[in-house]
Amino acid sequence: MTKVNKALTLILLTVLAISCAKENESSFTLKGTVKGLKKGVVYLQKDGDSSIVDLDSMVINGQSEFKLHTNIDEPILLYLKLFKNDGAEHFIPFFADKGVTEIHTTLKNFNYDSKIKGSKQQDLLAEYIEVMSKFNDQNLDMLEARFLAQKENDSIAVDSLNKLGDNMVKRKYAYTIQYAMNHKDNEIAPYLALYEARNANPIFIDSIYNNLTPEIKNSLYGKKLNDVIVNRKVTEK
Repeated sequence: MTKVNKALTLILLTVLAISCAKENESSFTLKGTVKGLKKGVVYLQKDGDSSIVDLDSMVINGQSEFKLHTNIDEPILLYLKLFKNDGAEHFIPFFADKGVTEIHTTLKNFNYDSKIKGSKQQDLLAEYIEVMSKFNDQNLDMLEARFLAQKENDSIAVDSLNKLGDNMVKRKYAYTIQYAMNHKDNEIAPYLALYEARNANPIFIDSIYNNLTPEIKNSLYGKKLNDVIVNRKVTEK
């Protein structure tokens, strides 16, 4: 073996050793593929106090597979971000827990083609998003109908569609609140109260929190929800 080959072998072994050590020391691993991606950078990210924080990254150069690592203490929403220098934001939110999560998607429809396999929190979030997408489709149909009614100066139809729109918002809040109440023993409940139902009647937000199990109240999102409630009550006084 030549000196060059020996040097290359040593470098490869060193990189492999570092990668294995990194994986063994991490409590969370995200792995997957981006079909069609030849060059780019994938990032594992989380929400920081005032900005998005990068937890790990990997350069894609020819391969479609990626593997990212970090340490998490409890279930938390993370992001898989793709940078491909086109000026657009490409990211996939997902609920992570200790262990391994897999995301398989495509370059063409990075955000929408994603198939995620991982935590039970992610399964519940996906179920919720699926129902919300149906509400959103109905809302788009309603907006189109209202635009046409306005164009034709049909005030009766416009008023009727406005009422339908208001009822749809109420139905979305009602579903979100009930979904959170039904999953009081999962981190998805305070998360939805914080980010999907925050503008709902405070009585319902309080009910979601009071319904949580002690373990979930003490979770990351349980504590954040409690802070929101406490701050609101202080402001009201």
